[in-house]
Amino acid sequence: MTATVLEGPAHGPSRLAAAGRRLIRGRKDAAAWERPALLALLGMTAILYLVDLSVSGWANSFYSAAAQAGSVDWTAFFYGSSDAGNSITVDKPPASLWFMALSVRLFGLSSFSILLPQALMGVATVGVLYATVRRRFPAGTALLAGGILAITPVAALMFRYNNPDALLVLLSSLAIYFTLRGIESGALKWVLWAGVMVGFAFLTKQLQAFLVLPVLAGVYLWAAPRRFVTRAWHALAALGAVLVSAGWWVAVVQLVPASLRPYIGGSQTNSFLELTFGYNGLGRLTGQETGSVSGGVQHWGDTGPLRLFSGDIAGQIAWLLPAAIISTVVALILMRRLPRTAPTRAIVLLLGGTLVVTALAFSFMQGIFHAYYTVAIAPMVAGVVAIGAGMLWSRRERLWARVTMAGLVLGSALLAWGVLLLAGSWLPWLKVVILCLGVVGAVLLLVTRGGRGMRRVAASTALVAVLLGPFAYTLQTISTGHSGSIVTAGPGVSGGSRPVIVGAHKGPLLPPSSLGQSKPAAPVPPARPGATGLSLGGLLNAGNVTTQLAKAISQDASSFTWAAAALGSNVAAGYQLATGYPVMAVGGFNGSDPSPTLAQFQALVAEGRIHWFIGSAVGRPNGGSRDGAAISAWVTANYAPTTIGFTRLYDLSN
Repeated sequence: MTATVLEGPAHGPSRLAAAGRRLIRGRKDAAAWERPALLALLGMTAILYLVDLSVSGWANSFYSAAAQAGSVDWTAFFYGSSDAGNSITVDKPPASLWFMALSVRLFGLSSFSILLPQALMGVATVGVLYATVRRRFPAGTALLAGGILAITPVAALMFRYNNPDALLVLLSSLAIYFTLRGIESGALKWVLWAGVMVGFAFLTKQLQAFLVLPVLAGVYLWAAPRRFVTRAWHALAALGAVLVSAGWWVAVVQLVPASLRPYIGGSQTNSFLELTFGYNGLGRLTGQETGSVSGGVQHWGDTGPLRLFSGDIAGQIAWLLPAAIISTVVALILMRRLPRTAPTRAIVLLLGGTLVVTALAFSFMQGIFHAYYTVAIAPMVAGVVAIGAGMLWSRRERLWARVTMAGLVLGSALLAWGVLLLAGSWLPWLKVVILCLGVVGAVLLLVTRGGRGMRRVAASTALVAVLLGPFAYTLQTISTGHSGSIVTAGPGVSGGSRPVIVGAHKGPLLPPSSLGQSKPAAPVPPARPGATGLSLGGLLNAGNVTTQLAKAISQDASSFTWAAAALGSNVAAGYQLATGYPVMAVGGFNGSDPSPTLAQFQALVAEGRIHWFIGSAVGRPNGGSRDGAAISAWVTANYAPTTIGFTRLYDLSN
């Protein structure tokens, strides 16, 4: 970028030329290849996340149905209702649904339109991580961080899926970026923006969003270039931004009379605050989740420091997790003499700190925990691994640095062996290749000190050794359909919750577990008419709805508020997506919410607002309401069934 361009007129060709050059070149001190390399990274990430995006059909039909409802009714859009009749909300705040519903409004109801926002969020998150690392580290380090994130298996899964986690990760990454900008400049506006990001993250997945708060506040209070009183004031102001950006929606929900809004799904008292601090809050830590899907039984694996290295969880995120922890420690040791306000160290503290806090919470929480939750730490793992690798590589002339690099490469290769061992017969040769590359890469790193060609060979071999495993898992993930409420990246594994211990596996492998997930998933048509197949459904996934069933439920549906009612949100979602008409989810996600009560349901039937009741059984109340069972018993005792295939329908209009 030349001075002539910078001093050109405010408008006209020279200004456009300057904008074009900034797009291609980037920052003034950037090498000519840097911005094209970044654009290539983002483009390849977009291809990775967008290719064959509809392979998963409706993906999580629970959220797909809510997105469909929000696309046709603004009240359902605002509250995150499961249906356009606004009987009950999903058991999360609606922020992630807003993006999906708007996409459906723009492009029509389809698998692609529902999943597109998450894929774009994935590309954006890679860009945000690059921007965060690049502020104080070389372009190569930032590109490596973005590349590692893009090929992390759980990231490839969640950025191609319609769970709230994609938006949560993007907002958390933006909060870290804005906090860093505040530490660099000491300007209040940046930490306010960080607070806004955390607030909207709360409107995405409630208290999980606050796991980053202690680290963001602590690092800012330590490193910002202001007096402590000013830093403390800024931190309080940022907390205020969190409360305002999260609280406006909560205030509306709490202040609007219950009769004028949908029931708050996941709560037992129609209270969003109860949902926040109970089922989706402290209950996740203690395991005391009234009305949860577990029915009081522990299904989430053993808690403890090895949890993230066990069973399905290991293949999501564990590949580079030890390397990330070690890289954080090494980087902080190397930066120990930097001044308090050094932004370089602040980046490591922000990324490494949020990694440790979130990983510890996931490791020891006793309530509902799914392997895909680990996507929350994927940017942090990628960032600190890249930073550590870059700092060690720049010191490769020193023996201790080469030994550390060699140990990290060999250790990561051995961990990959253990993860792949759980995958049984899936690509059995891959773990051998990775281990061999790990040994060769470690040796080359130890002995290579000079010669550009040999250095490149050593670095390339080491990178392939540590990234080949997660990349293979990612390719398997994007080529396979996933559906339901519980999904995992990569092939099915054996071993349950057993931690990965290299060489510990003995005897034949058990069949892979796939609760709530289908690999491959059958393609699901976007709306009317319904798909072929059985209309079974269940707690964790919607069943396929036959054309005959969809036609029957759609008959005269516009004359009713709800074309049908069914126990459980996923059962209802399948019919709603197949017909395009509102279907009431009796009892919410697993039928244990008191919405509606038997008396309320009877009143709605008397008013002629519900056409069909779909016979089904789902879930256990686990201390929650039994109104769903009472409603089912009342219907079956008072109405004659009509059987279509394997499904019983009860015409409530007769």
